[in-house]
Amino acid sequence: MSQMILPSDKRWRRYRTKSGICINGKCETVLEKYVYENYKGKIQLVFTSPPFPLNRAKKYGNLAGEEYKEWLYSVGNQLKKLLTPTGSIVIEIGNAWNSGEPTFSTLPMETLLEFKNKCGLYLCQEFIYYNPARLPGPIEWVNKKRIRVKDSFTRIWWLSTTPYPYANNKNVLEEYSKQMIKLLGTGKYNAGKRPSEHNISDKSFCINNGGAIPSNVIIAPNTESKGRYLEECKKRGLPIHPARMPHQIPEYFIKMLTKTQDIVLDCFAGSNTTGYCAEKLERHWISIEVDKDYYQGSKYRF
Repeated sequence: MSQMILPSDKRWRRYRTKSGICINGKCETVLEKYVYENYKGKIQLVFTSPPFPLNRAKKYGNLAGEEYKEWLYSVGNQLKKLLTPTGSIVIEIGNAWNSGEPTFSTLPMETLLEFKNKCGLYLCQEFIYYNPARLPGPIEWVNKKRIRVKDSFTRIWWLSTTPYPYANNKNVLEEYSKQMIKLLGTGKYNAGKRPSEHNISDKSFCINNGGAIPSNVIIAPNTESKGRYLEECKKRGLPIHPARMPHQIPEYFIKMLTKTQDIVLDCFAGSNTTGYCAEKLERHWISIEVDKDYYQGSKYRF
């Protein structure tokens, strides 16, 4: 594919790189007026993390409760029209607590289910993103009263319009453990039946496949404290996005669910980690971010 098509609407700020384009505008409008018109049926992967569902509104104007669910699945219905026949939507939804009490909100899980069901999508797999470096919280219940433990994971759902979207787990293999390397060297494995009724053979477990198949728990400490993006935002007086995603997460799904030159879309781009990872992995990308300052700061990733 040649260079990405520039939007005709001059009101939208945008910047372009060798492989992608980032647009400063409202998600729903940009999807309808730009992405749908130019890329319908061409998006291989939507990878995104929308504003988290909360039971109360915050000062930045997020939607809450039922209104949030309705808004998100309406966006989902726009997104599924953009996918290739084998494309995927990967969406992270963060956890939430009920206001004023030490109880977990089910709103994020309800939102994911509603997104899946009302958009007519298949759940290909659920992933857990575990951040071991996450700070303890909520402070009232975890730090002060000590009646809860810190909340360190979020859910990531891989969805598609088909049960068989493109995927290749060979692209995300992990390094073998020392024990497995030793096993491959000796060729000796404790074969036979297990209590689970699995029958393990020497042949199937002593083949070097280049790495181990990863689990659906992704461990990625979000501890970035320096780098061009952070330095440039500080230098220019721009706010640093408070919920930056570690590179390992979008990289994982871009590698597994797309091929070189495919198009990746992030409609809630924030600091545009997705676009940056897609650029490094030689994919085309489109990112949308409504906040002018976050959009401005994201330029400095490139």
